[in-house]
Amino acid sequence: MLKATARALLVGLGYYPPGRQVCVFENDIFIVSYPKSGNTWLRFLVASLVSDPHRIDFTNIDGIIPDIYQHTERALQALKRPRIIKSHEYFDRRYGRVIYIVRDPRDVAVSYYYHHIKQHLISEDLGFEGFLDRFLAGKLDSYGSWQEHVGSWIGARADRDDFLLLRYEDLSWSAEDELERVAAFLDLHVTKARLRRTVEQCSFEEMRRLERRQAHLTSTLRSSRQDIGFVRSAAVGGWQQEIAPALAARIVDRWGRTMAELNYAEEQSSRRREHT
Repeated sequence: MLKATARALLVGLGYYPPGRQVCVFENDIFIVSYPKSGNTWLRFLVASLVSDPHRIDFTNIDGIIPDIYQHTERALQALKRPRIIKSHEYFDRRYGRVIYIVRDPRDVAVSYYYHHIKQHLISEDLGFEGFLDRFLAGKLDSYGSWQEHVGSWIGARADRDDFLLLRYEDLSWSAEDELERVAAFLDLHVTKARLRRTVEQCSFEEMRRLERRQAHLTSTLRSSRQDIGFVRSAAVGGWQQEIAPALAARIVDRWGRTMAELNYAEEQSSRRREHT
């Protein structure tokens, strides 16, 4: 109780990362997703666009697109505006312009499983099936389930001009085209050459190289297991090689309607075959 009270006091005074209690300004732009849905990759891409020609890496990304779970409120309020901010929060009506990135929950489940192991949040002894029970129930964190999170944002904002929905899969398959949509949403006038250069500089291969070089320089990566990458395979449809069909079917049984609305069905399998 005392610990919670002390934390609340520090948040109120601006000396602690605010998370959901972040102070929101009218011209803020938020990059939002359920965890392990491509938020970090999108941050790298957007940061590269807005800070060109400077190269983005794990040591400077937070200074350009800060994380509401890592920066104190005082640090966040000191940033130049308009701010572009990372968030994993479910729907918050205070957020103005939002870029929301969504990913197939079967791939999210696999990525989040390894993330929890990397960050020492679960034991490997739990196994994926035990993890899946918590994932489906939305009991892994304060963000709710994938369905609750995605549904909260799409249901409230899908038809608004200040909301841009991206699919991780489309960004993977057609990065330059999707990034051009992002640039237009941000009112950035960029050339095709700059889009191409940004995609190349923020490739998964390059991000893995940066992670290997800089893991010891950031507190989040430094304290995690070094034998598991923060940027793993990043493959679209990678769940097919990672989890048993019966376990994947549990996700579809629970969230199939929303998955179908987002085209996470045969369309994805056919697109994946086209890009192999």
